[in-house]
Amino acid sequence: MKYSSIAGTGAYLPERVMANKDFEAMVDTSDEWIRERTGIKRRHIAAEDQTTSDMALEAALKALQMAGVSKEDIDLIIVATTTPDKVFPSTACIVQRRLGVSGFAAFDVHAACAGFIYALDVANRFIKTGGASCVLVIGAETYSRIINWKDRSTCVLFGDGAGAIVLKAADKPGVMSTHIHADGRHEDSLHVPAGISSGYDLVQREEAFIHMKGNEVFRAAVGVLDAIARETLSINGVQPGDIDWLIPHQANLRIISAAAKKLDLPMDRVVVTVDQHANTSSASIPLALDVAVRDGRVQRGDLLLFEAFGAGFTWGSALVRY
Repeated sequence: MKYSSIAGTGAYLPERVMANKDFEAMVDTSDEWIRERTGIKRRHIAAEDQTTSDMALEAALKALQMAGVSKEDIDLIIVATTTPDKVFPSTACIVQRRLGVSGFAAFDVHAACAGFIYALDVANRFIKTGGASCVLVIGAETYSRIINWKDRSTCVLFGDGAGAIVLKAADKPGVMSTHIHADGRHEDSLHVPAGISSGYDLVQREEAFIHMKGNEVFRAAVGVLDAIARETLSINGVQPGDIDWLIPHQANLRIISAAAKKLDLPMDRVVVTVDQHANTSSASIPLALDVAVRDGRVQRGDLLLFEAFGAGFTWGSALVRY
């Protein structure tokens, strides 16, 4: 039987940094309020001429370099994003062109903040069924394009960036299992009302930005993340104490802390980057993974639990032997 394993990681963050204090002149908020409610201290914001594919490409190149893989070895590209460069073609196709390769499949996955887990699930299935042997899986977002900078409840939460992994065929499982779910009944809890097929050329400008019912999202995320984590561990016959690192979606430090507490995991075994990156949606898990790999916390053989929750609602998890 074929398995998949993470061969390399990569990340990219825009040069521009916005600290919490930068918002004090824009909306009624403060550095203290943002830190207490979210754990966020700063975030990176894409330059005006910088696109999602720009960041995705940089992260991909770093992942390829770490993996020791040539771009000619890639036989599938999957990009998880909700902020593509264009309506079409896919950001994955744009990345493929910019890498200078062609012929194999390239497509985007849209599952909001759970996008990277969804993309990893798809890539793992391609490898296990023989449809691919070297997959570039990327999470990349420019959420600054869909933020209402006058809405203090959302503008302080998000940042831009990209993370990538090279997933290769292996003789033993690296990706032990993936689990993805959705419940579309909660569409209005976290969404961008304007859409391509709903008159986006006529819609009021504020409808093209993120709208969120924060309390509803918080309550749902805490409950669902605990359930998906226990589902994943149970299927694999693993106890919470066996996990070396929990690498969750980086949305809010309170959500992350609550998820760790429910698993009886100390915070020193949780990778946290939300303070430096804010919520980068589908980019947050691969960004956090790359940080932990490059600073030496995550070592080969470590058991990792990824978990994410996002608009849709969508949610997912993966148990990975790095």
